[in-house]
Amino acid sequence: MSVPFAQILRVPGYRKVAAAIAERILSRELREGERLPSETELARQFGVNRSTVREALRELESGGLLERRPGSKLMTVSRPQHRAVAKDVSRALALHDVTFFEVWEALTQLEPPIAEIAARNRTAADLDSITAARQQFAAGNTETGKAVHQAAEFFRCVGRATHNQVLALAQEPLLDLLEPSLRVMIDKVPQARSRIAAAQQRILEAITRRDVEAARGWMAKHIRDFRKGYELADIALDCRVHVSPHRLPVTGCG
Repeated sequence: MSVPFAQILRVPGYRKVAAAIAERILSRELREGERLPSETELARQFGVNRSTVREALRELESGGLLERRPGSKLMTVSRPQHRAVAKDVSRALALHDVTFFEVWEALTQLEPPIAEIAARNRTAADLDSITAARQQFAAGNTETGKAVHQAAEFFRCVGRATHNQVLALAQEPLLDLLEPSLRVMIDKVPQARSRIAAAQQRILEAITRRDVEAARGWMAKHIRDFRKGYELADIALDCRVHVSPHRLPVTGCG
């Protein structure tokens, strides 16, 4: 026989326990907020040691499927938070050597439709959130880090106004990867803050009027304007987004 068989991998017991619990959660047999039995009871049901159950629960907790609420010894079923999921995707994209151009190009495709849908679906509460985000950026915060966060938060508020969880989650990793280039641009291009603030105002006005075409058009212009800012800030779009152990994306080529 020319091709040998591969060895059969042994799956650790805690992985089997974690998979069994996860299957119940994903099938909605165990729903958000429902408490699991104690570690001792789970060990009895699975026929394994308590340490095996403890390791399985720790893995599910790190994945966002379980949480231990204050004052309770029992694990509770939870849902992974959007930001936590996005961080994992941001890390994966950075490790696949995505460039600033790829991030910018993806935003040109994603953000204008998001603005259009937000103009159609927004509520009064959504308008309040978008307005607050715009006002915080327009206040002219001199600290670059806060200004970058507020610029990204405006996009997030518009995304939430779509009331489409898939779109809101899809934009989050891109915003994480956008922030380092925004940080450089805002520092190096004097007019960057005023242009961002003006675009945010136009987008807000369009969403307020439920003018879907204007919302889409102004968001598209806003994203296109970032590329001009990159050129003025001498940011090479073919640079890869690198990974930092502290804040995931950082600028630099190499």
